Amino acid sequence: MQYRLDHADLALVLAVVRGGSLARAAALLEQDVSTVFRAIRRLEKALGSALFDKRRSGYLPTDAALRLAEQAEAAERALAAARLALARDEAMVSGTVRLTCTDSVLHGLLLPALRRFMPGYPALTLALATSNDFANLSRHDADLALRLTDHPPEHLVGRRLGTVDYLLCGHPSYLRAAAGQPPEALSWIAPDDVLPDHPTVAWRRRAHPAVLPAYRCSTLLAAAGLARAGLGIAALPRFLLDGDGDGELQALGDALPGCATGLWLLTRPDCRALRSVSTLFEELGRAIALPAAAG
Repeated sequence: MQYRLDHADLALVLAVVRGGSLARAAALLEQDVSTVFRAIRRLEKALGSALFDKRRSGYLPTDAALRLAEQAEAAERALAAARLALARDEAMVSGTVRLTCTDSVLHGLLLPALRRFMPGYPALTLALATSNDFANLSRHDADLALRLTDHPPEHLVGRRLGTVDYLLCGHPSYLRAAAGQPPEALSWIAPDDVLPDHPTVAWRRRAHPAVLPAYRCSTLLAAAGLARAGLGIAALPRFLLDGDGDGELQALGDALPGCATGLWLLTRPDCRALRSVSTLFEELGRAIALPAAAG
């Protein structure tokens, strides 16, 4: 039966070819000289041919030894590549991170940020959920939250990313048609009872107590959609004013007093040690750029 070479045989031949002598080959293999000598003799006997021309100056490889050494080097490169790939996989950020935010923050701030850095994390999966409360993190339904608030829950940890102010705005076509009319005569688009304590609701009741909204929406993103459709005016966060072409909104004046709100990136204390969560936390902290709040 023909002798079947194994990895140890290739490593032996490569060491002798590289070393040029038994002593240097033994040093490369971290073996003693007699062990290398016996191994070469056994291999040559098994193959039925000489691998080296033994001379006083050293061991000169035959053509057969050179061919084996070439294959040994190829195997060596393949092994090194496999180890590098494994190391990269271990270094790669992977897993699933659950993130919750409002739909207005999702579309106005989060999606532009994700577009900038998520392609660099192909093994990271992001599960997104839109919600207006903090219960998701408290119930362990989410790992991260982006929230517009000035009073984040004390049981969460995080970072304030900046301040969001609000402006009264409408589509330019609607504002042209309504020019000269008093505020009470305009069609107002406002949050409904889902957001009873929203700062823009309190501002409207103080500044324009006689106004009865013509449209009520459960989210600010929906209110922005109605305003972009030219149906009225709405108090919206500054980051929702930008649109595409006919969808652009125009502010009626400066930022609304008393409505500026902090944007917080929050997580649970037990999530801070998770590499996937901490990586996404730091990336979002760098990527989300808020417009300057009016001061």
